[in-house]
Amino acid sequence: MIRSIKLLMSILLIPGYIVTSVAQVSSETIPADSAITLEQAVAYALKHNQELLNASLEVEKAERSIKETLAEGLPQIDGSIDLAYNPQIRTTFIPDFISPAIYDVLINQGVIPPDTEVPDSPPIPAAFGTDYSGSASFNMTQMIFDGSYFVGLKAAKTYKELSKKDRVRTEIDVIENVSKAYYNALVNIERQELIEKNYQRLDTLLRETRILYENGFAEKIDVSRIQVQFNNIEVQRKNIVTTVEISKALLKFQMGMSPRSDIQLADRIDDLVFRPIPAEVFEEFNYDNRIEFSRLQINKELNLLDMKNIKMRYLPNVDFYGSYGAVAGTNNSSDVFDFDNTWFEFSTVGLRMNVQIFDGFRRNNQIQQRKIQALQLENSTEQMKNSIDYEIRQSAGNYQRAVDYMNAQQENMGLAREVYDVSKIKYEEGVGSSIEVTTADADYKEAQTNYYNALFDALIAKIELEKAYGVLNK
Repeated sequence: MIRSIKLLMSILLIPGYIVTSVAQVSSETIPADSAITLEQAVAYALKHNQELLNASLEVEKAERSIKETLAEGLPQIDGSIDLAYNPQIRTTFIPDFISPAIYDVLINQGVIPPDTEVPDSPPIPAAFGTDYSGSASFNMTQMIFDGSYFVGLKAAKTYKELSKKDRVRTEIDVIENVSKAYYNALVNIERQELIEKNYQRLDTLLRETRILYENGFAEKIDVSRIQVQFNNIEVQRKNIVTTVEISKALLKFQMGMSPRSDIQLADRIDDLVFRPIPAEVFEEFNYDNRIEFSRLQINKELNLLDMKNIKMRYLPNVDFYGSYGAVAGTNNSSDVFDFDNTWFEFSTVGLRMNVQIFDGFRRNNQIQQRKIQALQLENSTEQMKNSIDYEIRQSAGNYQRAVDYMNAQQENMGLAREVYDVSKIKYEEGVGSSIEVTTADADYKEAQTNYYNALFDALIAKIELEKAYGVLNK
């Protein structure tokens, strides 16, 4: 017995150590001198965007939740140890059984008459215990049957699937935001290049007009008109630098890149092709392609599992349990660790079944609530289908209108450039006025602005259409 008691004491006194792991985030960065395409920007964001990283950690957390639920079906073992010193042993009151016994003896011996009345005696105070006491024990419980356990385990796995769907939804949002930010920066860079060309063009025109004025072939007002246009383009030239930097900063933020990093764009506006999504994508469209619809189906499954879990609680729970330990008591502190003489072992094993006989119809009402929730989810499913159908039609119409408008503005920009070139030639040859040139220049710059606004709108409409069809992350 001494070996078993020592082993029990040593195990209970060993402190526990918790091992934790810290996820290491890749420090991979894009070289400062390299230019990235939209595809590379999206790939970088899928590895470094903080919101997406949190979504991935949520999936890992759901995996841990499954293991936590699984652990409930494994043996549950705990131990305890208690060493106590009792300066004042608690007093217990017991009935006075001694006085009646003495009267009985005296009556039997004829010392007192038989009809002598026995007086009531107060209870006797007594202290039971020792100055030093101790106990140590192991307790074990093993689940034999619990219907809700297996349902809960399946629900935990389903919750993990929901976490994966949430990660996909976050991934789609990241792709959408990075794409929009990339196209915004790309269009602004293109605008910057065009403003620079306009600046050079007006600078040349202003210098030539000044020469004509100095030689008497132009009026002062001609110089002033072109100077106004040049001053405006100079302000635009400074402002577009800030606009480009802000658009790049937004792109880096969406990618999860440090704002101190430099970034260059490799794609060009001229390389963009606006093609319709292949017809087979439209024909093979499945509502499950939309992550919102897929998540709703998982919520329906979770609701059914919740209902099943409530029904399982009508079944009994069966557990096997056992305990092993030892107790000690002594009036001498040095004897507390005398395991051979002062410690005495005990053990218990058993089978326990719990069943609730009546709960006031609580579970029945819970089941009815889940049934109502199932009907609500069905209604939400139909509503989401209608919403997706409408969104597809709307985004397809918006995309087609945006592309048509962009093509029209591109043609207008080309025509405005032709008008400006002809006006400039006529002005240089003395058969035109500076008003024609400045008006043509203003119209040309307005056409440029309209085109790039239309171009950006078309790019955004393209992203929205791909998202509506659920192919943005394909």
